[in-house]
Amino acid sequence: MIQQQTSMLDGAGVVWRAIPLEDANRALEAWGHKMGPLRRPCFADTANHGLIHDGRMVAVACTAGLIQNAVAGFPLANRENAVELARLCAERPGLCRVALRLWREFTWPTFGRTYAVSYQDADLHTGNVYRFDGWQRVSYSASGTDTRSGREGRRKWVWVWPPTPPAVDTGHALPSPRDLAERT
Repeated sequence: MIQQQTSMLDGAGVVWRAIPLEDANRALEAWGHKMGPLRRPCFADTANHGLIHDGRMVAVACTAGLIQNAVAGFPLANRENAVELARLCAERPGLCRVALRLWREFTWPTFGRTYAVSYQDADLHTGNVYRFDGWQRVSYSASGTDTRSGREGRRKWVWVWPPTPPAVDTGHALPSPRDLAERT
């Protein structure tokens, strides 16, 4: 359990606030986030927020600049006009939806960017947290081995906020669930 040490939060009910990366990483580790703590180089546009209930952290959302200049399969987004929701995690599943909505409504707008993107592990998650919040699944990406950590690459869906108009051609057809199953 993550304990918040800030006395001003004692008995405050529910609070969404900026938190240090170290606190976010402790929570990610304690709750078993599959990607682990956020340890990427700081390109720009970083922010970490926590959902605190009665003085205890119950969810986190970490924002980071894009690693690559362009978003895989979505040429409209790049480092100049997008930020990444790099980690979303909570002590229990229902709180991820709450944290995502708070991040989208209050944190993302502070960056003044056109798009928010998030890469969702295609093998671990259904994507419902993004779908139910109105995000648009725009592409599929498979990464190679991480050169910094040596961690094996992952298969990911790319989600974008705000949804793009249907007339916008992202340039990539999405694979069907059958295609994905055949790749494993």
